[in-house]
Amino acid sequence: MTDKSLYAYKTISEVVKLLGLKSKSGQSLPTHTIRYWEKEFKQIKPKILNGNRRYYDEKNIKIIKKIYFLLKEQGMTINGVKKILSNNEPLKLDEISNQTIKAEKLKKKLINISSIIKSLRKLK
Repeated sequence: MTDKSLYAYKTISEVVKLLGLKSKSGQSLPTHTIRYWEKEFKQIKPKILNGNRRYYDEKNIKIIKKIYFLLKEQGMTINGVKKILSNNEPLKLDEISNQTIKAEKLKKKLINISSIIKSLRKLK
């Protein structure tokens, strides 16, 4: 038996909650972010039904998650994300996450080495 909710369409508010998007004040859900991404990224194609309500399937939600990850967590530009999404090769988020973790570890080691060098210079 499959979990029906996994395959059900989600509203824009549900997608915002799923991603954990918050406004700067932390008050309201910034659904405008998703609508803006729809205009910028042709890959996002929600079903728009009665009263302009948007409904996102699992494919669209995966694309939105990629965009969120690349923009918010990787600090990429919109144009950079567009290039990645227009490339036909599938993007492996786990692989990118692993590279990010490795980069963070290297950064910490460099900071540590830098502080050791500063300490050694003070000893002279």
